[in-house]
Order: sequence, then structure tokens, then C-alpha cells
Amino acid sequence: MRTIKFNPSLSGDAAHLLMGAGAVAAGAGLVLALTHTGSPLRGPLTLFFLLAAPGSAFAAALRGLDTGARVLVSAAGAVCVVMLVAQGMLATHHWSVDGGVVAVGALTAAAFLLQLAYRKGRHKVH
Repeated sequence: MRTIKFNPSLSGDAAHLLMGAGAVAAGAGLVLALTHTGSPLRGPLTLFFLLAAPGSAFAAALRGLDTGARVLVSAAGAVCVVMLVAQGMLATHHWSVDGGVVAVGALTAAAFLLQLAYRKGRHKVH
């Protein structure tokens, strides 16, 4: 008897297309939040940016884990980063929506740059 396995994974092209669409949506959320546009998509896309940006930084750092663990840890890490930024801004009485979006974006950019520097330093041949 032969067993047929079903593996519902995305092909390489579809996965890249989905990641690109996510990056565009997150970028649109960032732009809409910082320009105070009155679009009805401003709230959902800004929330997508606030969760997807740090989540992708965590996912890039955790390449050794399987897919399910990466998704779970990345989502939890993204929520923690957003909550810590909000709590820090509230504790120092400097809360603003623009400041929160910029702070999360800056922390995400710093995380990506640290990963890049770490990987470059690791692959350096002496």
C-alpha cells in the first residue's frame, strides 16, 4: 500500500511574492501613519507594520528553528516589542502615535543591522 503525503508549502516564487506584498503593505502602513492620511486603511496597515516589522526581524534571527516555532516566537516577540515601546513612552510621558511608530521602526532597523553585522563578522576569513 502506498501513502500519499500532502505538503501544503508555498513554492519559491509564491513565497517571495507573498513576502513582497507584506513588505509593501507594511511600508504603506508606515507612510499612512506618519503622513496622517485620512484613509480607512490607515489603522489596519499601521497595525500590520507594527506587528510585521519586529516579527520579521525576529524571524530572520531565528533561522535555526522550524517554521511553526519561528512564527510563534516571532509573533510573541513583535507583540512584546510594541508593548515595551508603548510602556516606555507612557512611563516617560512622551506618548505619541508618530513616536511609537518611529521607535518600533528604529528598533526593527537596528535589529536587522545587528544581524547583518553579526553574519558578516562570522563569515570573515582571517
